[in-house]
Amino acid sequence: MLRLTFLGTGTSQGVPMIGCNCEVCRSHDSRDKRLRSSVMIERFDSAPGKRPADELPQQPAHAMYPRPVGADARIVIDAGPDFRYQMLREGVKTLDAILLTHEHKDHIAGIDDIRAFNYFEGRAVPIYATERVGRAVRKDFDYAFAENRYPGAPEIDLRTIRQNEPFDVAGFHVIPISGRHYLLPVTGYRIGALAYLTDFNGIDDRQLDKLWGVDVLVINALRYEKHISHFTVDEAVEISRRVHARRTYLTHMSHQIGLYADKKDTLPAGVEFAWDGLRIEIE
Repeated sequence: MLRLTFLGTGTSQGVPMIGCNCEVCRSHDSRDKRLRSSVMIERFDSAPGKRPADELPQQPAHAMYPRPVGADARIVIDAGPDFRYQMLREGVKTLDAILLTHEHKDHIAGIDDIRAFNYFEGRAVPIYATERVGRAVRKDFDYAFAENRYPGAPEIDLRTIRQNEPFDVAGFHVIPISGRHYLLPVTGYRIGALAYLTDFNGIDDRQLDKLWGVDVLVINALRYEKHISHFTVDEAVEISRRVHARRTYLTHMSHQIGLYADKKDTLPAGVEFAWDGLRIEIE
């Protein structure tokens, strides 16, 4: 079984937005408070001991938490500026890997906070990214890759993925999905019956084929009006229809979506607005 947890469902500025006095940003409904977009995916095997021994990270004697804790494997997609709080809110003590969709700050700014995992697990955290995104990580966190690395700097095991080559991490089989974020290439991921796309505003038919028949599709829907670099609600719903997704959850939403309570019943059957902390189980 897979468990999907929405760590954040907001756009790059989050909701509420600094300085805004709209009804959404003033809302007391927790479903209207959106951290920067990220998800956590956990795998729970039906029987213990299924995870191959050679996939388990090697830990020194001082490691404080044995692996795994609860789940047989746990990965996060994107680590934005709210990453620290998201990990604390969900009580996460172990992390197998981080997958990155692209290099914008609302998706990578929290990477420095993997230091806690470095310390308690006694190892570098694997981060999977395309070559271009990896270069941005090396640039923005150059102190983590320095020859004489400062004590306490994050330990990053940066691993390069290729857009059309599936890969395995911690027992998950991951299929990259290529798309466009205006002029910027962006990567989504399909893991079994789950697919996650964020910051897309374009995707070609060959990539859509990878999503065919997905059980749970998570896809960005910034607002209702057309946007230069993000799908609208209608565009996201159309992608869901084209790939015959059984359940679709909209994410990366701005305050322009409106109040959750007012909008939640306006979507077609099988499509929902996600919210921070929502958990979905997928067989």
